[in-house]
Amino acid sequence: MNEEELIKRKIIDTANQAYKTNSFAFTNFLSLAELSIYHSLSKELNFIESKCFGGYESSERNIIRFGSEENLGYSLDFPIKLIKISPLTPKFSEKLNHRDYLGALMNLGIKRELLGDIVIKDLDAYLFCLDYISDFIIDNLDKVRHTNVKLEIIEDANLEGIESKKEELELIAASARLDAVVSSITKLSRSKVKDLFLSKKIYVNGLLNENVSYKLKDKDILVIRGIGKFNFLGNGKETKSGRVYVHLEKYI
Repeated sequence: MNEEELIKRKIIDTANQAYKTNSFAFTNFLSLAELSIYHSLSKELNFIESKCFGGYESSERNIIRFGSEENLGYSLDFPIKLIKISPLTPKFSEKLNHRDYLGALMNLGIKRELLGDIVIKDLDAYLFCLDYISDFIIDNLDKVRHTNVKLEIIEDANLEGIESKKEELELIAASARLDAVVSSITKLSRSKVKDLFLSKKIYVNGLLNENVSYKLKDKDILVIRGIGKFNFLGNGKETKSGRVYVHLEKYI
């Protein structure tokens, strides 16, 4: 059984568990690629309702909850905790990135599927994780690279308010076609952009998109794995050469 078939099997098994026990059932955190597999299973999963959530509105990594509040007669929150990671001495803190935090967590032996997004805001990081692993992280993570850190669980937080900063961009592209916009963002040639599609690195609204001619629409969320995440805000006037201005927000 290859990796994709294994992921399908796990998702379907979780759905069956919820159906057979007449209760809610949750997956672990799923990546964009894994979520795309989930969305491809609409026919196989049409016997049960499901919902995705990762802790805040635009999360990339999400948990699937199988089960219907209406049918079961009660609600059950997603098993997610939010941990704030801050430097003990901000004055001497390094500028840490996503990879630094993830590496420190993985070095504790924590599997990636137990961890959601890591959102960095100034010198602090906000980590979404499965609730049962939160105490272990609090007790064992005391350093990220060379920076000593302190951790706290954010109780009753407005998870919807934890968002990455965004930077507005205005670029010139051949058109609002997906491949043209990706080329404008990455500054890559058409052949190199094609490689990104073939490598399954382009996602629109959380779904793998291999259609190079897809025309982006206002508020589409574009993820180029290894490059970044963008909100498409539409295209503007044409240039004298027939190209168009495209407006985006980049998550930073």
